[in-house]
Amino acid sequence: MEVKNQIILAMDLMDIISAYDVCEKICEYINTIKIGYPLTLAEDLKAVTVFKENFEFNVICDYKIADIPATNEKIADLTFKAGADAIIVHGFVGSDSVEICDKIAKNYGKEIFLLTEMSHPGAKMFLEGTGEKIAKMGLDLGLKNFVAPATHLDRLSAIRNVVGDDSFIISPGVGTQGGNPKNTLEFADALIIGRSIYNAKDPKIAIEKIINNLK
Repeated sequence: MEVKNQIILAMDLMDIISAYDVCEKICEYINTIKIGYPLTLAEDLKAVTVFKENFEFNVICDYKIADIPATNEKIADLTFKAGADAIIVHGFVGSDSVEICDKIAKNYGKEIFLLTEMSHPGAKMFLEGTGEKIAKMGLDLGLKNFVAPATHLDRLSAIRNVVGDDSFIISPGVGTQGGNPKNTLEFADALIIGRSIYNAKDPKIAIEKIINNLK
């Protein structure tokens, strides 16, 4: 997946009009958006269609799927049927639950991103330290797309070492959570940035500042 300016907009506003307004202001700078549960639960899967049809964005659905294979299969199928280009899947549930998501994605000619570790402080309790195992499992399944945290550069670096330079890593936690964009891109291929942009008084100025600081 080619990500313009190495920035993925994490869109977690909870109404489609506000989300659309932000995207309209910054669409010249991005081509990829990540939609999570907040917007989807508020507006249903039409949110995917809105951004696909009106902006022609790559749409990554961040549902962090983490259930048994039969349930994961249903979630993935509905998501790709709505037009998503990719879906984020938790790795800690094991290979069978991940593999079924990858199978459904391939049926639609789409992709999955395997979540290795998360960016919030509480992730240290149970997820930190398992990222390498999850990343290795992903490689064994033939996956090329991974998610790893910008807030823990040592962990991001460790996961990059496992998956190698041929894999594509997207990294959340930049901005409001404290992750540094330049430092993150030493190990990741694209930044996931949300509140720093969509909560800004002027989202266009906010994203322009981020892009200029990356040069």
